[in-house]
Amino acid sequence: MGAMKIELRTMNQEDLYRWIRWSRDDYAKDRVLSGESEELAKAKAELSFATYFPDGAPLESHFVYDVFAGEEVVGYLWIGPESPARGGAWWVWDVGVYTGHRGNGYGRAAMLLAEDEVTRQGGLELGLHVFGFNTAARALYDSLGYTPTSIRMSKKLG
Repeated sequence: MGAMKIELRTMNQEDLYRWIRWSRDDYAKDRVLSGESEELAKAKAELSFATYFPDGAPLESHFVYDVFAGEEVVGYLWIGPESPARGGAWWVWDVGVYTGHRGNGYGRAAMLLAEDEVTRQGGLELGLHVFGFNTAARALYDSLGYTPTSIRMSKKLG
């Protein structure tokens, strides 16, 4: 990563439409990898994105950014309030570094920029969900000081 400037820029509408479709499908795939049926995973992903992106635009106080390294898009970040019932609590709804750019510190930089942005928005806490199989992301979040607040576990039988 070196001295290259890493920054967040609001995703333009055309890229946002494309990203919503891709992220929704990626989320469904991750749910399948975590043990859900394909049908249930797809239904949950569809409902989630219909809820948070009605008419293809994010809900108020939700922000979707491209992560730039210099002038190149290397990843994405979606942040917003966790829930109306938890004032001050924000959530990383999705974050990622595109294939070919991983291993360069961009994920860490994106998370630190997310923390800065949430603080600017008046947030007091930033949470996230990580699938159990995603060991690289879990290690990153551990190194940044995120701690588990609940752990869901399962075992395949038979």
